[in-house]
Amino acid sequence: MSSIKRAVRCPLNRRLAAVGVIASGALLLSACGSDDGMSGEHHGGGTAPSASKEAGAHPAPGAFNGADVTFAQGMIPHHQQAVEMAELADGRASDARIKSLAAAIEKAQDPEIRTMRSWLKAWGKPESPSHGMPGMHHGSGGMDTTDGMAGMMSEKDMTELKAAKGTDFDKKFAQMMIGHHNGAVTMAKDEQRNGRNATAKKLAGNVIKNQTAEVDAMNKILDRL
Repeated sequence: MSSIKRAVRCPLNRRLAAVGVIASGALLLSACGSDDGMSGEHHGGGTAPSASKEAGAHPAPGAFNGADVTFAQGMIPHHQQAVEMAELADGRASDARIKSLAAAIEKAQDPEIRTMRSWLKAWGKPESPSHGMPGMHHGSGGMDTTDGMAGMMSEKDMTELKAAKGTDFDKKFAQMMIGHHNGAVTMAKDEQRNGRNATAKKLAGNVIKNQTAEVDAMNKILDRL
């Protein structure tokens, strides 16, 4: 009987020993796996900033120069005045085409203001220059200029536009916006000649294309008013 018990115990002991070896091996592998897992997580953490950086990509990637900065710093207030002029059409304009052009100007230039502000922030440059703006001394369409920027309306111009209504407003708006747009085109051409940043130069190209087309449309409006 005792020999049978020993015979039973022996295989059982061997099985238990084998299980113990397997368990030890599993623990060892688990420990190695944990090390690799931690290492992989560390590498993964290293790639996270790249993904994060890509998600918040630079608004104007690549090199830039002083002409790019000057273009953004000048075009922001230039666009702001165009938007202010466009907003005056509500309740003053009588011509349907003037109303639609004013709405298009506001819709296009407001987002461009935000875009150029994001460039300056990314470039570490202020929104307003601390000195005069070179290359922006050209007047357009016989209009007064403000701060040396091409095509900017004077306070007198803006006061007259605010006071006008109906066909009088339509004519003044078209005449002033033609001068204003021509000034913007001048500034955009300066950027395309002298700028370095591809994103800024692309926006300058859009300004030239869109505002030249709007000038043509406003000249046609003036011909029939």
